[in-house]
Amino acid sequence: MIIPYEMIEPETLNSLIEEFVSREGTDNGYDDALAKRVAQVLSRLKSGDMVIVFDQESQTSNILHKDVARRLTEQDV
Repeated sequence: MIIPYEMIEPETLNSLIEEFVSREGTDNGYDDALAKRVAQVLSRLKSGDMVIVFDQESQTSNILHKDVARRLTEQDV
């Protein structure tokens, strides 16, 4: 299920994005500050390039590229 980022409380959204960019690792060759990476992901959420997906079965959320999320949600139907 895709959850619009606007429906998430700002503090919760920020924590979700921070967890995502930290989980994506620092071994990606980028040394950007956490705040900069969070801002980049938020920008991509606002543009619709990335979306927040909630999996009801595992009760977990993730941030995915919109095309990946679309394929996953189509498989669930």
